[in-house]
Amino acid sequence: MSGRDLTPSGEDDEYAGFARGRSRRMRIVAWAAIVSLILVGGGSTVIALLFP
Repeated sequence: MSGRDLTPSGEDDEYAGFARGRSRRMRIVAWAAIVSLILVGGGSTVIALLFP
């Protein structure tokens, strides 16, 4: 996906860099959220099994 896909039609090319950066940040935040949910879910499962 290019930065152009995220910019509204009619916008100047100078905003394409901002869209690329925003897309990259969104991907990083999404992966961080996924990893944290897996770690927290796994950790709570281990604790629940250790302390019934």
